[in-house]
Amino acid sequence: MPKREDSAAKPHSYSHAQQGIVRPLLLAIAVVCLILGYFTRDHPPLMPVFLAAAVTCVILSFAFGALTVQDEGDRLAVRFGPLPFFKKTIPYGAITAVEKDRSTFLASWGIHWTRKGWLWNIGGYDCVRIKMGGKSTLIGTGDADGLVAFLVCRIGGNS
Repeated sequence: MPKREDSAAKPHSYSHAQQGIVRPLLLAIAVVCLILGYFTRDHPPLMPVFLAAAVTCVILSFAFGALTVQDEGDRLAVRFGPLPFFKKTIPYGAITAVEKDRSTFLASWGIHWTRKGWLWNIGGYDCVRIKMGGKSTLIGTGDADGLVAFLVCRIGGNS
């Protein structure tokens, strides 16, 4: 559930964290790798590979456990976490328009370029398209209406 501090006229702050399926999937793959590592313990070239894959999956599961969208005063911060390896900030002054949008199954999840712009998404297809002149960033969220309302108020009604 989104956490926002609202006033009747203008939201002062915004914070929303969305959980995805990436973390449980990566942890499941790590368990499979550990099991394979155990069964290949007599085959030295294979065991370290499976163990390294398991450790990598665990680290990535903490890097992509959630997608947090948060107001930081003069900019919007978007970050995966709880390990904050991947973070993007968008200054409110650079935003020219915002709108609700949807990503596609082919666009999927993660951080990558789509035909609509850069996509930051952890799960689901609802997103907010933030336009900055000729560039766009799509932010996946379970609170698209709330994020659009916050940004429209924040940038002065341009949308």
